[in-house]
Amino acid sequence: MTLVEERVGFDAARRAMVDSQLRVSGVNDPAILAAFAAEPREDHVPEAARAIAYIDRAVPLGNGAVLAPALTHGQMLTAAEPVAADHVLVIGRPGTYLAALVARLGAKVTVAAPHGDGRDGDGSGGDWTIAAPYSLVLIDGAIGQVPPALVAVLADQGRVVTGLIERGVARLAIGRRVLGDLVLTSLGEADFAVLPEFAAKKSWSF
Repeated sequence: MTLVEERVGFDAARRAMVDSQLRVSGVNDPAILAAFAAEPREDHVPEAARAIAYIDRAVPLGNGAVLAPALTHGQMLTAAEPVAADHVLVIGRPGTYLAALVARLGAKVTVAAPHGDGRDGDGSGGDWTIAAPYSLVLIDGAIGQVPPALVAVLADQGRVVTGLIERGVARLAIGRRVLGDLVLTSLGEADFAVLPEFAAKKSWSF
């Protein structure tokens, strides 16, 4: 297959993804659909996985990381409603595809790795603090809890959209920081990979 033929094939797969995975599942915002239609998903996976970049399931990236299904990212962006004025932190492994979609929506984006407590060796807060505060944080995976270090880099009235593990089930969740506190509200089940760095702390009960 020539490079031109490959590109044509990917373009067709991208259109099919928008029409058969997103539109039919409640992702209908024109700007969000345009971002998906424009961003080459195949450029965010290893060479060996390019042929399956547009399947309706998570794509393995190696070392335990996955690219979430397009529908999961579509649901996140629909809930988040990012705008050009937003300053967005995308946390993921690697999170580059979701960040590219947000950038196509006109927002300023910073990408960072998950660290659980957000701290590096010197306790300075690591790469989450590079461009804080953020008006929107997107966590590209399912978490057990939002660590205080992440709440700290969120602007007042800023929102978080993430996967949240509740009773062993991953759900799409959204929250807003108000007076220093953040409470997440579940919106429904979604296909998120678990981010072990954000596991909920174990508690004892008697």
